[in-house]
Amino acid sequence: MNPACTTIDHVFTVPLDHSAPDGEHIQVFAREVVDPARAGERLPWLLFLQGGPGGKSPRPSAGSPGWLDQALQTHRVLLLDQRGTGRSTPVTARAAARFTSPDQLAAYLGHFRADSIVADAELIRRELCQDEPWETLGQSYGGFLTLTYLSRAPEGLRACYVAGGLPGLTATADEVYARTYPRVRDRVLDFYARYPDDARRLRRIADLLTATEVRLPDGDRLTTHRLRTLGLALGMGDGFERLHWLLDESLDADGELTDTFLHQVRNLTGFTDNPLYAVLQETLYGQGTGPTGWAAARALDGFAEFDEEADPLLLTGEMIYPWMFREITGLRPFEGAAQLLAARTDWPPLYDPRRLAANRVPLAAIVYHDDMYVDAELSLRTAREVGATRVWVTNEWEHDGVTASGGRVLARLMDLAAGRA
Repeated sequence: MNPACTTIDHVFTVPLDHSAPDGEHIQVFAREVVDPARAGERLPWLLFLQGGPGGKSPRPSAGSPGWLDQALQTHRVLLLDQRGTGRSTPVTARAAARFTSPDQLAAYLGHFRADSIVADAELIRRELCQDEPWETLGQSYGGFLTLTYLSRAPEGLRACYVAGGLPGLTATADEVYARTYPRVRDRVLDFYARYPDDARRLRRIADLLTATEVRLPDGDRLTTHRLRTLGLALGMGDGFERLHWLLDESLDADGELTDTFLHQVRNLTGFTDNPLYAVLQETLYGQGTGPTGWAAARALDGFAEFDEEADPLLLTGEMIYPWMFREITGLRPFEGAAQLLAARTDWPPLYDPRRLAANRVPLAAIVYHDDMYVDAELSLRTAREVGATRVWVTNEWEHDGVTASGGRVLARLMDLAAGRA
């Protein structure tokens, strides 16, 4: 707990399917945070929309998240655990195993996309804020949610701030991953240029995994393709160093993988805390344009440099593959449902281009020029297509700039939206 904050926990009961309000209900948790010195004041609300999908909202502690102290100078903040995450009727491997069929689970999971999260937010806003509009800060996937919010309920919004998360409004999963692999390749090569020994170490580990059956602490086999998913970290500001120090302790004097390394790999690649990240990753791009159909896996076949036998060994990034649901303990209960979601063709649209073009809610967005996860060109295209949008393009930070900047990014976004910068 951050002693500089006063917090109040809220639990809301919402329909699983907002189009059937008399049907099944779930709970959504949110934590109100305010400066103790201003707790009695009538302050504007700032709703934080977490990145992901499948990530719970941050828990406030001293200096974390980096933007919070800035926000609390002027706002009352609501940290929302989006449905299925944290304390909001969580979707876990254990919960998934209770469903009697993949069809039932897939139907349930279909209610955990951006449209449902926005409907939750509107229900919460009306109950918590006396129906007054509020402001939003969307990090990464939170920016995707922001564009859905502006498409469906702009009357609930006073201003919106987006950090590294302007989506391509009509981009398909195939287009997204065709653009993503070259950026990931370049980032991995930059990592190897900084730490040449790590390229050799990763190849040595991959060769070991090919020659020997290695098990993680939970019994899962560590394969080369699971090893490569460690590249997910490289898009964050401290990602190079986190991966480097992980590899620094990967091999013992006999050339065997250390328990420390295996334990950390299990935690980093197991999806225990956030299975929805894997389950819903490609559904972000489903808008009635045909099945997403494991787009990341299909796109991978078009990049020979990502072959597991290629040298140097290229890591992967924010991609989800069918093998994960067979080989990772925390994802196995979702396998049948994930296959059904990948084949689904009737996803409702998440964005309304016509309504966004006429948008009047101030929208300020930072686009990270070298963002590994969200394509800058698609983001800038969207910025041109959405009314009342001001964009700041920079390479000063990586994808986590709103947190890593210690409040500077949020402060400038607020100035942009208000016309002060």
